[in-house]
Amino acid sequence: MLDSYKILTITHRQTPLQSIGKFIIAHENEAALRSRLEELKSDFGVDEMLYLATCNRVMFLFNREKSLSPDFIQQFFQAVNPQLSADFIEKHVVTYEGKAAVDHLFKVTASIDSLVVGEREILRQLREAYDRCLNWNLTGDNIRIIMQAAVVAAKEVYAQTRLGEKSVSVVSLAVKELLKTKLPKNARILMIGAGQTNMLVSKFLAKYGFTNVSVFNRTFEKAEQLARMTGGSAYKFSELESYQQGFDCLIACTGATQAVVDKKLYSSLLAGETSRKVVIDLSVPNNVCKEVVQDFDVHFIEVEGLRALAQVNLSFREQEVTVAIELLETHLEEFETTARNRRIERALHRIPGEVTAVKERALNEVFKKEVEVLDESTRQLLERMMTYMEKKCTGIPMKVAKEALTVPA
Repeated sequence: MLDSYKILTITHRQTPLQSIGKFIIAHENEAALRSRLEELKSDFGVDEMLYLATCNRVMFLFNREKSLSPDFIQQFFQAVNPQLSADFIEKHVVTYEGKAAVDHLFKVTASIDSLVVGEREILRQLREAYDRCLNWNLTGDNIRIIMQAAVVAAKEVYAQTRLGEKSVSVVSLAVKELLKTKLPKNARILMIGAGQTNMLVSKFLAKYGFTNVSVFNRTFEKAEQLARMTGGSAYKFSELESYQQGFDCLIACTGATQAVVDKKLYSSLLAGETSRKVVIDLSVPNNVCKEVVQDFDVHFIEVEGLRALAQVNLSFREQEVTVAIELLETHLEEFETTARNRRIERALHRIPGEVTAVKERALNEVFKKEVEVLDESTRQLLERMMTYMEKKCTGIPMKVAKEALTVPA
């Protein structure tokens, strides 16, 4: 019953974070991303598809009856990014099918497979990815029920284990590193990007009393939203090149698939200052080019470097992983029953229409001549009898099936 679920994924477990970005779908805006996903869904014969891209994971969840052959995987990712070589795809892409795919999704949603085990941010990211794909008509009933089950399972894991204690996200790790630099509360913080990650950063900045924050973003309204959180200022992204107020800390996180802060722009943003700066890059791939780190005096904090810091809490959380997995195994068994029952329910919904079609064919084709010679009252009686039989023929199998579905396996 679970065979139609497939997952193609690239994660921090097998792939350096810098390389994960090569599997992200390049897009200028939401409309462009929707168009690319629709093309992939259509071109590769996928019934339903969910796409997730985070700083340490790219995942495609499919509902597709056919198995994912090596040729399919190669062609799919070369459609995602033509620059990917066959060897590179084979090395980094992990495939899950059937029950293994469901198990993997449950573990991802419960953050057992996260860069920082127990970090709940992945649950929000998955739900947002699902809502987006649902709104774009990329998903259907099969992905709906598996996402629903995965969320329920994750919530029980968080409630019944200590897996989420001492939670440390990539964002909080970065802010902790920032605090270690002893920057004063009036430090000039230049923030590029106003997405979910930088929104979380802004919450931390406000919490620790940083108020001199300048936010640059392509959508000015989002920049204003983050600026209000910290009492800072908002700017259009196009104003970044002419910004001459200097900075003490630069925080970058955008959806760009290439560096947005190159050596020339960074030099301009310095406004002639030579003091050491803090640069935090939370994007994958990096938004700050490597030449900036090499050629300027910076304290550089990036996602890849935060991997080691994440180990601090892992020993505590790993003790809870075993308990979490046992809970997920129970949910996995329950979902097998749910998926089987849902498939039967979908099949049952065809019965009324098919029985009605049989009745109409009998009256209007098979016995048309015999019906035409009947008088009006006899014809009405026949139609009432046929309608009665239609309802009974529809109701009996549906009743029997529903009774069967309530009996434990």
